[in-house]
Amino acid sequence: MSRVCVVGAGYVGLPTAACLAHLGHDVICADLDEAKITKLQQGHVEVLEGGLPELVSAGLASGRLEFVVGASEAVTAAEFVVLCVATPEGPNGGADLSAVEAVTREIAPLLRADAVVVTKSTMPVGSAAGVARILQASGAPSTVAVASNPEFLREGTAVQEFLGPHRIVIGADDETVAGRVATLYEGVNAPVVTTSLSSAEMIKYAANAFLATKISFVNELANACEALGADIEEVIRGLELDARIGFGGLAPGPGWGGSCFPKDTAALLHATSAAGYAFELLRTTVAVNTRQRTRVVDKIRDACGGSLDSVKVALWGLTFKANTDDTRFSPAVDIARLLVQEGAVVRAFDPAAGGAAQQELGDLVEIAADAIDAAREADVLVVVTEWDEFRNVDLARVASVMATPRVIDARNVIDLKSAREAGFEYHGIGRL
Repeated sequence: MSRVCVVGAGYVGLPTAACLAHLGHDVICADLDEAKITKLQQGHVEVLEGGLPELVSAGLASGRLEFVVGASEAVTAAEFVVLCVATPEGPNGGADLSAVEAVTREIAPLLRADAVVVTKSTMPVGSAAGVARILQASGAPSTVAVASNPEFLREGTAVQEFLGPHRIVIGADDETVAGRVATLYEGVNAPVVTTSLSSAEMIKYAANAFLATKISFVNELANACEALGADIEEVIRGLELDARIGFGGLAPGPGWGGSCFPKDTAALLHATSAAGYAFELLRTTVAVNTRQRTRVVDKIRDACGGSLDSVKVALWGLTFKANTDDTRFSPAVDIARLLVQEGAVVRAFDPAAGGAAQQELGDLVEIAADAIDAAREADVLVVVTEWDEFRNVDLARVASVMATPRVIDARNVIDLKSAREAGFEYHGIGRL
């Protein structure tokens, strides 16, 4: 087994470190956030990620997982240094690689001669080669290698997907280096795809761009169903049985969000534009996604008689999707802001992200104690995140506390028949 340093203890770095320790490697996870590291050293995992607290506790107990502040000391003995630092969207739409570049310069002179620096953060095509250049210019041994090993971890299921992935992608200019990186995944049953550095980076962007396009397509299809009198749920059942289309990713809603799709589509559009190519399909995908938020608000306004001024809205869901506490680029947060701009009074509930949403939304939205509390005296209920709690709610009880039993189901999670039996005026996405 190998000595590994994972730089970054965020949504990617922490599951990566914990899972590598679970696979038997000796892992040091480094981060600049002292408060976060102190909590992790005590086994406290603050992000909502199924199975992660247990893996962290097990790694600490076995001695195979350690958390430290700063990467400098952590990299000196590492055979592999895995970069999992943030690459947020920059002001021009491209990826901001300043954190990657800074840590690369910091660790360069401290690396072992046989170390492999593995870029796992999502970075534009050519970035791993850029890391190699920075290493050499900053005093790294000439024998240090660089590989690209992009992550395909969905928030909420990151542990399961690390240990049971669809594929493992490794980009390297040397087959021996790629083979060394592959040894990190011994015990994981998945095909290994070895490519050039640039192709590995492009695979990550291609996957996210395709998935974003698939979601925008099904949202456009749902809107077309509404216009033409078809039911999107029935249409999806017919589509998914086509092997060329497949199951998954065909759920209409308020649009995609989170930390990956928005910045990755923006970065790919920026990169292709800079290279002289207009990626019009992806540009339209992004435009459709933005418009889907306003379509949900249009539905709410229309159901309330054409105006949202002083309308009491119960908003169920604030995270960008279920089973995470992440509100970054959340459709629910965007919709809340749009509602408030039109004069609505919004009272929201989310099982996991009340505090985070309160920080983002401030006093614009009141955070309720639970789903029923959010619905109390509301003129309309809007379901924006697909939590199971909302699927299984007692609809009759919800209707009884509302001023008007009216629901806009932006995720199609509520049973239509049950809602109408409970007295609700029901409006879904593309449903009859």
